[in-house]
Amino acid sequence: MSIRTRESLGSLTGKRVIVRCDLNVPVAKGKITDDGRVRASLPTLSALVKEGARVVVISHLGRPAGKPATEFSLAPVAQRLGELLGSPVSFASDTVEESAQAAVSSLSNGDIVVLENLRFCPEETSNEATERQAFAAQLASFGDAFISDGFGVVHRKQASVYELAKALPSAAGSLIETELKVLDRLTENPTRPYVVALGGSKVSDKLGVIGHLLPRVDTLLVGGGMLFTFLAAQGYKVASSLLEADQLDIVRGYLKEAQERGVTIVLPTDVIVADRFAEDAAHVVVAASEIESSPYGPAGIGLDIGPDTAKTFAAAIRSAKTVFWNGPMGVFEFEAFSGGTRAVAAALTEVPGLGVVGGGDSAAAVRQLGFSDDQFGHISTGGGASLEFLEGKKLPGLEVLGW
Repeated sequence: MSIRTRESLGSLTGKRVIVRCDLNVPVAKGKITDDGRVRASLPTLSALVKEGARVVVISHLGRPAGKPATEFSLAPVAQRLGELLGSPVSFASDTVEESAQAAVSSLSNGDIVVLENLRFCPEETSNEATERQAFAAQLASFGDAFISDGFGVVHRKQASVYELAKALPSAAGSLIETELKVLDRLTENPTRPYVVALGGSKVSDKLGVIGHLLPRVDTLLVGGGMLFTFLAAQGYKVASSLLEADQLDIVRGYLKEAQERGVTIVLPTDVIVADRFAEDAAHVVVAASEIESSPYGPAGIGLDIGPDTAKTFAAAIRSAKTVFWNGPMGVFEFEAFSGGTRAVAAALTEVPGLGVVGGGDSAAAVRQLGFSDDQFGHISTGGGASLEFLEGKKLPGLEVLGW
């Protein structure tokens, strides 16, 4: 792995260090409902505090469309960060204006300030490089060095990810280092058997990953909403279940390639079909080949893998030495349709090698279902970034750090 690390910046004692974290956590009524990404930022921030750096934390939260919005404020995040660090964390009510300028200028060694949401400034995500560069220059005026530690955004060419890394002496933080080491183990000489479990709603989101990993894996488990496109590619009727008809030929191509490569693709043998998309929907377990023959007919909608499939998937995962899982197996937010996701998560805690939860909805699912982070080999903070890495794509936020 070749990337500039924090050590390359030399002593940071007394230096103003801007840290780009990914603190994009779910917030409801001003309260954080999952602080996983805040906790993931602690190793780098704690080390900088201990070294006596003056730390300026920047991040985005949500999609506020380039203007301030109370529901997307980072104020609750700053408060939670202070609680986790066990020391005060100040908060600037703007990003580069008076409050931020005053907060940064008042920092002492070992202090931390969190600036307000980067995406309150439209230049952060502008398609114009000159606008991003100008915004990055404003941010750079607050620091002597820059540490990129938000793995969840390294696939974006945004001002705080790309241009800022060019404007200051820059390096990767420990979170990014850890993510890269894990992802490298998933793509280069993984310990076998190697099982990948993919779910989530859209097969189109995962096609690149499937194509890149097929030459590398032994077994691919397919669940979530994407399973119905796979079933339809084999000629099954899927009633009103999620279906991407325009992807059928590509899926058929991958099924053929897997067969030629000796890769086992395991599709569900049973599915939980509901009469509508609702938490209290009536539902029944049917064979994967009989979805349209359920009591709900063509109006039926598949919302989870069935219990037999869950057992099959769990057995495959437990027998593996390397497992990557991305995407829930069903609508885990509804208790009646969370069984498949729970079974996969439970099996992942028993993997006798490296078991990786691939960020995004998968990470949210394991926490909502009552699992703790330390039960898994690694929970990625990456989501989309992890998937693009596994697709073999170049990620601008890593390239700018020498990757």
